[in-house]
Amino acid sequence: MEEIAFDDIDALNANVGEEWSDWGPEFELSQEKINAFADLTGDHQWIHIDEEKAKAGPFGTTIAHGFFTLSLVPVLSLMLEGSSGARLKGFQNVINYGGDRLRFLAPVPAGSTVHARTRMKEAKEHKAGTLISTEVAIHVKGSETPSVLYESLSLFQG
Repeated sequence: MEEIAFDDIDALNANVGEEWSDWGPEFELSQEKINAFADLTGDHQWIHIDEEKAKAGPFGTTIAHGFFTLSLVPVLSLMLEGSSGARLKGFQNVINYGGDRLRFLAPVPAGSTVHARTRMKEAKEHKAGTLISTEVAIHVKGSETPSVLYESLSLFQG
């Protein structure tokens, strides 16, 4: 596997492309986890927690919160490995710098297993390190349409 220094902007941008990485780890979004997220955030909307009412609702079952699914990015993605299989090296830490684009495209039914793949969009110099934009697509396993499409900004520091 090719290793690229986190501050080698030219080499990083040479790895930008349309190809997606391999699938990352899987995570099951059980009703218990959805309920715990609802308790943590105070978002107790019935489409997330009322299993009986949700059966007659628009999705036929309860669904995970979009922000719960988004919060799984660190668990699901291979953000440190580009779609080309390159691995970043030489950094001391990575800071979540924010995001540029977020879309919730498909529901995540309770009990679903999700996984994600990533692709690097851009690397650029930043006064505090290297700012890398990565697109993350979170899918319900077996679904072609991503449930979440997110452009993440990560600041790598030496």
